[in-house]
Amino acid sequence: MKSAHIYLTFDGNCKEAFEFYHKVLGGTLQISGTFADIPPGDDGQPAFPEDQHDRLMHVTLSIGNDIMIFGSDTGGEWSKTFIPGNNFSISLDSDSKEEAESLFESLSEGGHVIMPMGNTFWNSYYGMCVDKFGVQWMISFDMSS
Repeated sequence: MKSAHIYLTFDGNCKEAFEFYHKVLGGTLQISGTFADIPPGDDGQPAFPEDQHDRLMHVTLSIGNDIMIFGSDTGGEWSKTFIPGNNFSISLDSDSKEEAESLFESLSEGGHVIMPMGNTFWNSYYGMCVDKFGVQWMISFDMSS
């Protein structure tokens, strides 16, 4: 496995939260995009309503050499289940597509799948699940490596 990181989720205030964490913790803040950057679905419709287009799709706060905190806003159907204080996942970056599949299969056993493993527009093989203990996981393999 390449790495593991904490991934925080917010309901529209991710940018504000990460600017605060950046001020407190220092490091380098990098915003990778907003919901407006997500390609439309197969039906040609936007992935999220226009009033959510300014929400952050992904942000990274790098602190030191090996410490990174990731984050994003939630939107659409996922906002309905957002619970402040329970808004984190553990993000695992795997060394291979096979390892990603194996991790996902093992971690989701007895739990449930949020997003099945599949290819994404950001060139990652990616999925999300909740394990049998209620912990949320994000599993990915960077297909450009």
